[in-house]
Amino acid sequence: AFAGLASAKCTNEENYIFQKFMRAVIGTNNVDHCARLCHASTVSGLATTLGSGAMTNSIAEVKNHDVIFVIGSNTTETHPVIGSFMKTAIKNGAKLIVAEPRRIELAEHADQFIRIKPGTNVALTNAMMNVIYHEGLYDKEFLSKRTENFDNFLESIIDFTPKMAAEICGCEEDEIINAARIYAAGERAGIYYAMGVTQHSNGTNHVKSIANLAMMCGNVGKESSGINPLRGQNNVQGACDMGALPNNFPGYQKVYDDEARRNFEKHWGVKLDNNVGLSLPHILNGAYNNIIKFLYVMGENPIVSDPDSNHVKASLNKVEFLVVQDIFMTETAEYADVILPASTYAEKEGTFTNTERRIQMVRKAIDPVGKSKPDGLIIQELMQQLGYGNSIQTAKETMDEIASLTPLYSGVNYERIKETGLQWPVNGFDHPGTKYLHKDKFARGLGYLTKVDYKGAAELPDAEYPLTLTTGRVLYHFHTITMTGKNEEIMQTVPVNFIELNALTAKKYKLSNLDEAIVFSRRGETKAEVHITEKLGDDVIFMPFHFADGANMLTNTALDETCNIPELKVCAVQVKKAGV
Repeated sequence: AFAGLASAKCTNEENYIFQKFMRAVIGTNNVDHCARLCHASTVSGLATTLGSGAMTNSIAEVKNHDVIFVIGSNTTETHPVIGSFMKTAIKNGAKLIVAEPRRIELAEHADQFIRIKPGTNVALTNAMMNVIYHEGLYDKEFLSKRTENFDNFLESIIDFTPKMAAEICGCEEDEIINAARIYAAGERAGIYYAMGVTQHSNGTNHVKSIANLAMMCGNVGKESSGINPLRGQNNVQGACDMGALPNNFPGYQKVYDDEARRNFEKHWGVKLDNNVGLSLPHILNGAYNNIIKFLYVMGENPIVSDPDSNHVKASLNKVEFLVVQDIFMTETAEYADVILPASTYAEKEGTFTNTERRIQMVRKAIDPVGKSKPDGLIIQELMQQLGYGNSIQTAKETMDEIASLTPLYSGVNYERIKETGLQWPVNGFDHPGTKYLHKDKFARGLGYLTKVDYKGAAELPDAEYPLTLTTGRVLYHFHTITMTGKNEEIMQTVPVNFIELNALTAKKYKLSNLDEAIVFSRRGETKAEVHITEKLGDDVIFMPFHFADGANMLTNTALDETCNIPELKVCAVQVKKAGV
């Protein structure tokens, strides 16, 4: 039930042991169960990939695109290596479409930049597909041979015109038409997105609409194309692969799948529960409502990273026993009854699986500092204290066990990944790994085109809170600055929380550059330094979430009903000059 908090900074072996610990030692999820499952994209026909958040294609393929469509991602700041590959592709002649609420750096290289209002992704993509359909630009052969449900899907786009979408998105009709034509003309067109697409109360439909667009133009199952969600931390992919999700065993094998469960029960020698556990928002709500009594947090800092920080603090205050395992002291650790000091990546062995599904070996460079221990060792010692004997001691042995139980990793061992790593699926020890997915067929057979209608954000501006806040990352900081906040030079570069807004909006609220402003939402308030910029449209402000007094003091806890992701990217706020 607590596995949603597993660390992106843990190695695959440590995440696997954590899954084993939670399932085998605790044994059952004896709390109210989540009714919705984190597998929204099963319906879209891209289950293996989008359900796990993995890229269909490889990072190296970026350089060979003839069209790149970036939506909901500030790629050069949040994924700078991939951003540099995009610039190489552009230099080689690739066309670029960028759709973002902010005029990010990549927009300066774009053949078509569309500044959309936060949360209007579906309106944009549906209108693009409207153009592609009416102009006959779609891939008829791919649709007929590789997909189904086209007629039903068509109902959501056939009358949704670029003019209608432009009014919703706050852009020009011609911009949408041009973007549609550019994308449809690509023979090797790739879509790249990040949390700007998913962190919405309707985020599942945002992803489905992107899947529809890619399938409509036949841009799945071939090199330098595909749908490529960009992971936010180094081993988010590996953590999900290892079962750090409330509905999965390792390898996305469902806890309610009798055959999969029996396989793990036999190997681990315990009886396992078949109920889906709680997602992170429901864990915190359970703590607030005195249902969750014990919480174990590994390498996660939810007070800063989760929406409505005041609610998170109140929830942690109610937990009877809180354990925090991390490499540095964090805002969340301040609430802990017990803190377990963990080792950094350089002090342990294991593997990380990155955003392109590549399983990469991590080698120990130094001994653990002080009394810290690798996460995997800490969990193994806890398992032993609680009476579960575990004969596996090394990361290498753990990887061998992972391969024996996880089909996606079945051909992985340390000898094979010591140089360049392998991309899953790796179906056997003679299998070379998988450069790109869905070459001949989708995981479900035929790709399923889903009827997706536009739906606005859960909280829109009104008279009391007339501005729209959107959030994100900056180049110089990493996540909740647990690590980058320790670096003096980085902190000199981006030292404090800030807001960006355009000159017209700043004038309306009597704000000048570098003023201190107070930003309010229905959930809280915070102070921020004013940065006036032309990146944003009127009445939209941007704030990073890195700081403890940053955007998540304000953000909305409204959830996507399918996968329980909070709407971190849109909320209504008010702003005023501090001291006035």
